[in-house]
Amino acid sequence: MGNGAVSPTGVRRAYEAFLSGLVPSEDSVRSLVRESWVRSRERGVDPEGVRPQGEEVGEDDFRAYRSAHRLSSVRPLIKSLLLDDLGDAEALVAVGDARGRLLWVDGDRSARRKATGINFVEGAVWSEKAVGTNAPGLALAINRGVQIVGPEHFAGPVQPWSCSAAPIHDPHTGGLLGFLDITGGEAVTTPFTLTTVRSVVAAIERELAATSVDLAPTSRSCPRLEVLEDGPRWVGTDGNHRPLSPRHAEILLLLATHPQGLSTDQLAIMLADDALGAVTVRAEISRLRRALGEVVESRPYRLTLAIESDVELARRRVEKGEVIAAIGMLGRGGLLAESFAPGVTALFDELLVDLRSRMIAAGDVAALEAWVASPLGRDDLTAWAQLAQTLPPGHPGRGRAAGRARLLDRRLRR
Repeated sequence: MGNGAVSPTGVRRAYEAFLSGLVPSEDSVRSLVRESWVRSRERGVDPEGVRPQGEEVGEDDFRAYRSAHRLSSVRPLIKSLLLDDLGDAEALVAVGDARGRLLWVDGDRSARRKATGINFVEGAVWSEKAVGTNAPGLALAINRGVQIVGPEHFAGPVQPWSCSAAPIHDPHTGGLLGFLDITGGEAVTTPFTLTTVRSVVAAIERELAATSVDLAPTSRSCPRLEVLEDGPRWVGTDGNHRPLSPRHAEILLLLATHPQGLSTDQLAIMLADDALGAVTVRAEISRLRRALGEVVESRPYRLTLAIESDVELARRRVEKGEVIAAIGMLGRGGLLAESFAPGVTALFDELLVDLRSRMIAAGDVAALEAWVASPLGRDDLTAWAQLAQTLPPGHPGRGRAAGRARLLDRRLRR
């Protein structure tokens, strides 16, 4: 339970007393919960049920609305920093708009199925006005992160659940864009859950602030190579996507990072430890040209046109100190993490070294939290140890970080 919370039994007694018309004592339930209960009752929320409110919209209109919402651009970041870590845990990650409408609900399949029983589904409105006291609705109402545990919910059917949510703001105007929420059972009742939500919201707002880069697959001045997500692809100037084989993506990435060109032997060495034969390299280049046109010229092999790549964008963000945005872009590493090509693994190693060096030197808590929560940084002993040292005494995440550092240290000593 969060700071200042009392036992679930005490809260339940206070809730039952409140429904009978009594005012709970100040030490029986947190003041922000008690005040939310009062608002919920005054608004006529039914404590015995959960009913959707707000305007009804058709499925097509809803999908169009959320795809155009500004928070749609940060879904990959949320997946990388938060959703991937949930695994099979019975927990859900929800993103909603400023009115409390759930735009996306992701996570464990079993939890999603159970959540339909309380109407915690995409399109439903979970404002305080609609369903009473709950973390998303209360976070929007009081404009700060909050955790609601079990019987603190106003609606009885929701009380088996617990949730932590924080509002998301426009980094330029300060206006409210929506919220991020984690909902589940007892596993999400720890203070660290709310800390995690707040950290990811900070990363989201930093990502939204980086508006100078247009990542939308619309018409562009030069084609784009994308290798950091599942399945490398080529995005043409017309915005159309073409899947690439890992080998072709490796070739394009290596040539993009060596604009001066590479000889057949150099390219062969960078593509395989045992050095591909010249005939094999020429055959792959020929296939690449058939797939994309005359994008590569020979003697030496080099690109015939300027291209963008998500790897280069991630590298530039690291250089500018936008570490959290770079962590979100890297995700699991995509082709960089999966490739056995020496030239590609060297490129990945350099990128990670630069990122970690900036992060460790800055000692930025939000960046450290984003890194250790990511697939690439979760086993980083140095980062966990620095996070434990950087967080203030008494912070709920400090003990966890110190414990994880000790665990990783024991593993390395075996």
